[in-house]
Amino acid sequence: ENTFTADEIAGHLSAEWAGRLGLTTAVVVAVGSFDAHAGAVAGEIEAYSMVKVMGTSTCDIVVAPTAEVGSKLVQGICGQVDGSVIPGMLGLEAGQSAFGDLLAWFRQIVEWPLTAVLPHSKVLNAELQVALRDEMSDLLLVELSRAAAAIDPAESAVLALDWVNGRRTPDANQALKGAIMNLTMGTNAPQIFRALVEAICYGSKQIVERFEAEGIPIRQVIGIGGVAKKSRFVMQTLADVLNRPIRIAVSEQAPALGAAMYAAVAAGIYPNVLTAQHAMGSGFAETYEPNPANAADYQARYEQYQAFGKFVETMTAGEADASEITSATTLVASA
Repeated sequence: ENTFTADEIAGHLSAEWAGRLGLTTAVVVAVGSFDAHAGAVAGEIEAYSMVKVMGTSTCDIVVAPTAEVGSKLVQGICGQVDGSVIPGMLGLEAGQSAFGDLLAWFRQIVEWPLTAVLPHSKVLNAELQVALRDEMSDLLLVELSRAAAAIDPAESAVLALDWVNGRRTPDANQALKGAIMNLTMGTNAPQIFRALVEAICYGSKQIVERFEAEGIPIRQVIGIGGVAKKSRFVMQTLADVLNRPIRIAVSEQAPALGAAMYAAVAAGIYPNVLTAQHAMGSGFAETYEPNPANAADYQARYEQYQAFGKFVETMTAGEADASEITSATTLVASA
Protein backbone atom coordinates (compact mmCIF):
# COMPACT_ATOMS: atom_id res chain seq x y z
CA GLU A 1 0.00 0.00 0.00
CA ASN A 2 1.06 3.59 -0.53
CA THR A 3 2.05 5.74 2.42
CA PHE A 4 2.12 9.52 2.49
CA THR A 5 4.28 11.96 4.42
CA ALA A 6 3.20 15.18 6.10
CA ASP A 7 4.54 17.40 3.32
CA GLU A 8 2.14 15.92 0.77
CA ILE A 9 -1.36 17.03 -0.20
CA ALA A 10 -4.18 15.01 1.36
CA GLY A 11 -6.88 17.07 -0.36
CA HIS A 12 -8.43 20.52 -0.36
CA LEU A 13 -10.64 22.46 2.02
CA SER A 14 -14.28 21.44 1.76
CA ALA A 15 -16.90 23.91 0.58
CA GLU A 16 -18.52 23.90 4.02
CA TRP A 17 -15.33 24.85 5.85
CA ALA A 18 -14.22 27.25 3.16
CA GLY A 19 -17.48 29.11 3.72
CA ARG A 20 -17.13 29.09 7.50
CA LEU A 21 -13.57 30.36 7.41
CA GLY A 22 -13.92 32.81 4.56
CA LEU A 23 -11.44 30.90 2.41
CA THR A 24 -11.64 29.04 -0.90
CA THR A 25 -11.69 25.38 -1.78
CA ALA A 26 -8.26 25.85 -3.39
CA VAL A 27 -6.68 25.79 0.08
CA VAL A 28 -4.44 22.72 0.40
CA VAL A 29 -4.85 20.31 3.32
CA ALA A 30 -1.62 18.42 4.05
CA VAL A 31 -1.29 14.87 5.38
CA GLY A 32 -1.38 14.77 9.18
CA SER A 33 1.53 14.26 11.57
CA PHE A 34 2.14 13.65 15.26
CA ASP A 35 2.55 16.80 17.33
CA ALA A 36 5.95 15.68 18.63
CA HIS A 37 7.20 14.98 15.11
CA ALA A 38 6.08 18.42 13.93
CA GLY A 39 7.71 19.92 17.02
CA ALA A 40 10.98 18.22 16.16
CA VAL A 41 10.86 19.74 12.68
CA ALA A 42 10.36 23.20 14.22
CA GLY A 43 13.23 22.44 16.59
CA GLU A 44 15.37 22.23 13.46
CA ILE A 45 16.13 18.55 13.82
CA GLU A 46 18.76 17.14 11.47
CA ALA A 47 20.46 13.78 11.02
CA TYR A 48 21.44 12.24 14.37
CA SER A 49 20.06 15.11 16.44
CA MET A 50 17.76 14.25 19.32
CA VAL A 51 14.89 16.65 19.93
CA LYS A 52 13.51 16.15 23.43
CA VAL A 53 9.90 17.31 23.66
CA MET A 54 9.72 17.91 27.40
CA GLY A 55 6.39 18.43 29.12
CA THR A 56 4.34 16.14 31.35
CA SER A 57 6.14 13.25 29.64
CA THR A 58 8.79 13.27 26.91
CA CYS A 59 9.00 12.29 23.29
CA ASP A 60 12.59 11.91 22.15
CA ILE A 61 12.78 12.22 18.37
CA VAL A 62 15.79 11.25 16.25
CA VAL A 63 16.16 11.14 12.46
CA ALA A 64 18.78 9.22 10.51
CA PRO A 65 19.47 8.74 6.80
CA THR A 66 17.55 5.65 5.74
CA ALA A 67 20.46 4.38 3.66
CA GLU A 68 22.77 4.44 6.69
CA VAL A 69 20.39 2.57 9.00
CA GLY A 70 19.27 0.14 6.34
CA SER A 71 17.00 -2.65 7.53
CA LYS A 72 18.23 -2.50 11.12
CA LEU A 73 15.46 -2.46 13.74
CA VAL A 74 16.43 -0.34 16.76
CA GLN A 75 15.55 -2.35 19.85
CA GLY A 76 13.75 -1.00 22.91
CA ILE A 77 12.32 2.24 21.49
CA CYS A 78 8.71 3.25 20.74
CA GLY A 79 8.65 3.65 16.98
CA GLN A 80 10.65 3.54 13.77
CA VAL A 81 8.99 4.81 10.59
CA ASP A 82 10.50 5.90 7.30
CA GLY A 83 9.57 9.51 6.54
CA SER A 84 7.58 10.07 9.74
CA VAL A 85 9.49 13.23 10.75
CA ILE A 86 11.47 14.36 7.72
CA PRO A 87 10.56 12.74 4.41
CA GLY A 88 13.51 10.79 3.07
CA MET A 89 14.88 10.03 6.54
CA LEU A 90 14.08 7.37 9.11
CA GLY A 91 12.13 8.72 12.07
CA LEU A 92 12.90 7.15 15.46
CA GLU A 93 10.94 7.84 18.65
CA ALA A 94 11.58 7.08 22.30
CA GLY A 95 10.34 8.78 25.46
CA GLN A 96 9.62 8.83 29.18
CA SER A 97 6.17 8.16 30.62
CA ALA A 98 6.62 10.84 33.27
CA PHE A 99 8.85 13.91 33.20
CA GLY A 100 7.18 17.11 34.35
CA ASP A 101 4.39 14.91 35.72
CA LEU A 102 6.78 13.44 38.29
CA LEU A 103 7.59 16.91 39.62
CA ALA A 104 3.90 17.90 39.55
CA TRP A 105 3.10 14.75 41.56
CA PHE A 106 5.56 15.80 44.26
CA ARG A 107 4.14 19.33 44.29
CA GLN A 108 0.68 17.87 44.91
CA ILE A 109 2.00 15.92 47.87
CA VAL A 110 3.67 18.97 49.38
CA GLU A 111 0.53 21.03 48.70
CA TRP A 112 -1.75 18.62 50.55
CA PRO A 113 -2.13 20.84 53.64
CA LEU A 114 -3.16 23.74 51.40
CA THR A 115 -5.99 21.75 49.84
CA ALA A 116 -7.07 19.59 52.78
CA VAL A 117 -6.26 21.56 55.95
CA LEU A 118 -6.39 25.24 54.98
CA PRO A 119 -10.18 25.19 54.31
CA HIS A 120 -10.68 24.45 58.03
CA SER A 121 -8.72 27.52 59.11
CA LYS A 122 -10.44 29.80 61.62
CA VAL A 123 -7.83 32.51 61.09
CA LEU A 124 -8.28 33.18 57.36
CA ASN A 125 -11.56 33.79 55.58
CA ALA A 126 -12.43 31.91 52.39
CA GLU A 127 -11.15 34.65 50.10
CA LEU A 128 -7.77 34.80 51.82
CA GLN A 129 -7.54 31.01 51.83
CA VAL A 130 -7.94 30.90 48.05
CA ALA A 131 -5.42 33.71 47.58
CA LEU A 132 -2.88 32.00 49.85
CA ARG A 133 -3.35 28.61 48.19
CA ASP A 134 -2.90 30.09 44.72
CA GLU A 135 0.18 32.07 45.75
CA MET A 136 1.83 29.08 47.44
CA SER A 137 1.06 26.83 44.48
CA ASP A 138 2.70 29.30 42.09
CA LEU A 139 5.79 29.67 44.27
CA LEU A 140 6.28 26.06 45.31
CA LEU A 141 8.21 24.68 42.33
CA VAL A 142 10.21 27.90 42.07
CA GLU A 143 11.38 27.65 45.67
CA LEU A 144 11.91 23.88 45.54
CA SER A 145 14.08 24.36 42.45
CA ARG A 146 16.06 27.16 44.09
CA ALA A 147 16.73 25.13 47.23
CA ALA A 148 17.47 21.90 45.32
CA ALA A 149 19.90 23.67 42.99
CA ALA A 150 21.89 24.79 46.03
CA ILE A 151 22.59 21.18 47.04
CA ASP A 152 26.03 19.97 45.96
CA PRO A 153 25.61 16.92 43.66
CA ALA A 154 28.42 15.22 45.57
CA GLU A 155 26.34 15.50 48.75
CA SER A 156 23.02 14.42 47.23
CA ALA A 157 22.13 11.15 48.97
CA VAL A 158 18.48 10.51 48.12
CA LEU A 159 18.00 8.32 45.04
CA ALA A 160 14.77 7.98 43.05
CA LEU A 161 13.31 6.09 40.10
CA ASP A 162 11.11 8.02 37.69
CA TRP A 163 8.73 5.17 36.83
CA VAL A 164 5.62 6.53 38.56
CA ASN A 165 3.75 6.08 35.27
CA GLY A 166 5.64 3.02 34.10
CA ARG A 167 8.61 3.02 31.74
CA ARG A 168 8.21 3.89 28.08
CA THR A 169 11.84 3.63 26.95
CA PRO A 170 14.12 1.77 26.93
CA ASP A 171 12.14 -1.48 26.84
CA ALA A 172 8.56 -0.46 27.65
CA ASN A 173 7.12 -1.86 30.86
CA GLN A 174 4.05 -0.06 32.17
CA ALA A 175 3.83 -2.32 35.21
CA LEU A 176 6.88 -0.72 36.81
CA LYS A 177 6.51 1.71 39.71
CA GLY A 178 8.56 4.58 41.04
CA ALA A 179 10.67 4.34 44.18
CA ILE A 180 12.76 6.49 46.52
CA MET A 181 15.60 5.30 48.75
CA ASN A 182 18.09 6.64 51.29
CA LEU A 183 15.53 8.63 53.26
CA THR A 184 16.50 9.58 56.81
CA MET A 185 15.00 11.68 59.58
CA GLY A 186 17.05 14.56 58.20
CA THR A 187 15.73 14.32 54.63
CA ASN A 188 13.82 17.41 53.54
CA ALA A 189 11.59 18.37 50.62
CA PRO A 190 14.31 20.00 48.46
CA GLN A 191 16.49 16.89 48.78
CA ILE A 192 13.65 14.66 47.58
CA PHE A 193 12.81 17.12 44.80
CA ARG A 194 16.42 17.10 43.66
CA ALA A 195 16.42 13.29 43.59
CA LEU A 196 13.30 13.33 41.40
CA VAL A 197 14.88 15.83 39.00
CA GLU A 198 18.00 13.70 38.82
CA ALA A 199 15.84 10.61 38.19
CA ILE A 200 14.13 12.06 35.11
CA CYS A 201 17.55 13.10 33.83
CA TYR A 202 18.99 9.62 34.41
CA GLY A 203 15.99 8.23 32.52
CA SER A 204 16.91 10.52 29.63
CA LYS A 205 20.50 9.29 29.76
CA GLN A 206 19.35 5.69 29.46
CA ILE A 207 17.53 6.60 26.24
CA VAL A 208 20.59 8.29 24.74
CA GLU A 209 22.73 5.30 25.66
CA ARG A 210 20.25 2.86 24.13
CA PHE A 211 20.26 4.70 20.80
CA GLU A 212 24.05 4.72 20.72
CA ALA A 213 24.29 1.07 21.76
CA GLU A 214 22.03 0.31 18.79
CA GLY A 215 24.36 2.13 16.40
CA ILE A 216 22.47 5.45 16.24
CA PRO A 217 24.88 8.20 17.38
CA ILE A 218 23.40 11.24 19.11
CA ARG A 219 25.38 14.26 17.92
CA GLN A 220 23.36 17.01 19.58
CA VAL A 221 20.42 17.41 21.96
CA ILE A 222 17.72 20.02 21.38
CA GLY A 223 15.03 20.89 23.93
CA ILE A 224 11.49 22.05 23.23
CA GLY A 225 8.32 22.11 25.34
CA GLY A 226 7.21 23.55 28.65
CA VAL A 227 9.91 22.15 30.92
CA ALA A 228 12.65 23.13 28.47
CA LYS A 229 11.41 26.72 28.49
CA LYS A 230 10.48 27.08 32.16
CA SER A 231 12.96 25.18 34.34
CA ARG A 232 16.58 26.26 34.26
CA PHE A 233 17.33 23.86 37.11
CA VAL A 234 16.04 20.81 35.24
CA MET A 235 17.81 21.80 32.03
CA GLN A 236 21.16 22.41 33.71
CA THR A 237 20.88 19.12 35.58
CA LEU A 238 20.04 17.35 32.32
CA ALA A 239 23.08 18.88 30.58
CA ASP A 240 25.28 17.80 33.50
CA VAL A 241 23.88 14.25 33.63
CA LEU A 242 24.14 13.75 29.87
CA ASN A 243 27.49 15.57 29.88
CA ARG A 244 26.36 17.23 26.66
CA PRO A 245 25.22 20.73 25.66
CA ILE A 246 21.46 21.20 25.29
CA ARG A 247 20.17 23.79 22.84
CA ILE A 248 16.76 25.30 23.64
CA ALA A 249 14.59 26.27 20.68
CA VAL A 250 13.10 29.76 20.62
CA SER A 251 9.60 28.74 19.54
CA GLU A 252 6.93 28.63 22.25
CA GLN A 253 4.62 26.64 19.95
CA ALA A 254 6.99 24.28 18.17
CA PRO A 255 4.40 21.69 17.01
CA ALA A 256 2.30 24.45 15.40
CA LEU A 257 5.37 25.91 13.71
CA GLY A 258 6.40 22.48 12.45
CA ALA A 259 2.91 21.89 11.09
CA ALA A 260 3.20 25.20 9.24
CA MET A 261 6.50 24.04 7.75
CA TYR A 262 4.89 20.84 6.47
CA ALA A 263 1.99 22.88 5.08
CA ALA A 264 4.33 25.31 3.34
CA VAL A 265 5.90 22.42 1.46
CA ALA A 266 2.54 20.89 0.59
CA ALA A 267 1.39 24.29 -0.70
CA GLY A 268 4.45 24.55 -2.94
CA ILE A 269 6.02 27.50 -1.11
CA TYR A 270 9.18 25.50 -0.39
CA PRO A 271 10.51 22.45 -2.26
CA ASN A 272 11.13 20.28 0.81
CA VAL A 273 11.02 20.23 4.61
CA LEU A 274 14.72 21.02 5.06
CA THR A 275 14.34 24.20 3.03
CA ALA A 276 11.23 25.15 5.00
CA GLN A 277 13.12 24.59 8.27
CA HIS A 278 15.90 26.93 7.22
CA ALA A 279 13.49 29.61 6.02
CA MET A 280 10.91 29.45 8.82
CA GLY A 281 12.94 28.25 11.81
CA SER A 282 13.14 30.57 14.80
CA GLY A 283 16.55 29.39 15.99
CA PHE A 284 17.74 28.78 19.52
CA ALA A 285 17.30 30.88 22.65
CA GLU A 286 20.24 29.52 24.64
CA THR A 287 22.51 26.56 25.23
CA TYR A 288 23.02 24.82 28.58
CA GLU A 289 26.63 23.70 28.83
CA PRO A 290 27.52 20.75 31.09
CA ASN A 291 29.58 21.50 34.17
CA PRO A 292 32.60 19.15 33.97
CA ALA A 293 33.07 19.38 37.73
CA ASN A 294 29.82 17.44 38.21
CA ALA A 295 30.42 14.73 35.59
CA ALA A 296 32.02 12.12 37.85
CA ASP A 297 29.45 12.53 40.63
CA TYR A 298 26.52 12.22 38.23
CA GLN A 299 28.06 9.20 36.50
CA ALA A 300 28.42 7.43 39.84
CA ARG A 301 24.85 8.34 40.77
CA TYR A 302 23.63 7.17 37.37
CA GLU A 303 25.19 3.75 37.91
CA GLN A 304 23.42 3.57 41.28
CA TYR A 305 20.16 4.56 39.56
CA GLN A 306 20.64 1.70 37.10
CA ALA A 307 21.28 -0.79 39.90
CA PHE A 308 18.27 0.50 41.84
CA GLY A 309 16.15 0.17 38.72
CA LYS A 310 17.30 -3.39 38.12
CA PHE A 311 16.44 -4.28 41.71
CA VAL A 312 12.96 -2.74 41.53
CA GLU A 313 12.25 -4.30 38.14
CA THR A 314 13.27 -7.73 39.40
CA MET A 315 11.12 -7.36 42.51
CA THR A 316 8.17 -6.14 40.42
CA ALA A 317 8.41 -9.25 38.26
CA GLY A 318 8.42 -11.42 41.37
CA GLU A 319 11.47 -13.28 40.14
CA ALA A 320 14.09 -12.22 42.67
CA ASP A 321 15.79 -14.86 44.76
CA ALA A 322 17.84 -14.15 47.87
CA SER A 323 21.16 -13.86 46.02
CA GLU A 324 19.74 -11.35 43.50
CA ILE A 325 18.25 -9.21 46.25
CA THR A 326 21.54 -9.24 48.17
CA SER A 327 23.53 -8.37 45.05
CA ALA A 328 21.24 -5.52 44.02
CA THR A 329 21.08 -4.17 47.56
CA THR A 330 24.88 -4.09 47.70
CA LEU A 331 25.03 -2.16 44.42
CA VAL A 332 22.69 0.57 45.61
CA ALA A 333 23.86 0.69 49.21
CA SER A 334 26.64 3.11 48.33
CA ALA A 335 24.15 5.67 46.97
